[in-house]
Amino acid sequence: MSGPLFETSALREAFTALRRDLIHEDGPRISTMRNYRFAIVQYDPSVEYRLRGEVERLSADLSAHGWVVLSVDLQQLLMARIRAQGDDWAQRVAKMEARMAGFDTQRGLNYLKQKMTPLIEGPEGIAADCSRIIREHAERHPDKIDRTLALIGRAGALYPFFRSSALLRHLDGRTQNVPVVLLYPGQRHGHNGLSFMGMLPVDNDYRPRIYP
Repeated sequence: MSGPLFETSALREAFTALRRDLIHEDGPRISTMRNYRFAIVQYDPSVEYRLRGEVERLSADLSAHGWVVLSVDLQQLLMARIRAQGDDWAQRVAKMEARMAGFDTQRGLNYLKQKMTPLIEGPEGIAADCSRIIREHAERHPDKIDRTLALIGRAGALYPFFRSSALLRHLDGRTQNVPVVLLYPGQRHGHNGLSFMGMLPVDNDYRPRIYP
């Protein structure tokens, strides 16, 4: 079996296993490592909308069991950082990128990466925004930490500027031990290898469990 049916089946399997491990009678079991509550749900970018349906079903199910599902939208965080640069920053960057791409497509992309990467990389980049959202919620609801799930989605908005392995690395130790799951658009290679959007070279620098 291959194609959309296979991807849909794998997606359903991933969310079934994730739900089972989250509501385990001994507490969330999404990781085999003590005090490391991170996991990844890998999915093919072509099933993005099916993924959102699975997320809605999981969120409703967990809420019915007394959980809080905290959605962290990377696209919204990226746009907020772009807006913070000023009203005309995006227009100036877009015009320059188009001009340079007119001479050479790769040159235009390299310019765009040069301007975008400082906004989102490093521990004070977009990882800091994710951490702030999760920590603020945990501080307001300390009694809910074991029954809160932070779902980080819309990672495709960061392509090709950022590797999600770096995002999780910078979040480690900054989430008040709230279970965190990254929704990862890409392809899996072997046990730990992932290719972001199925386009970037395979990255084996992943500690979290990868579902399914």
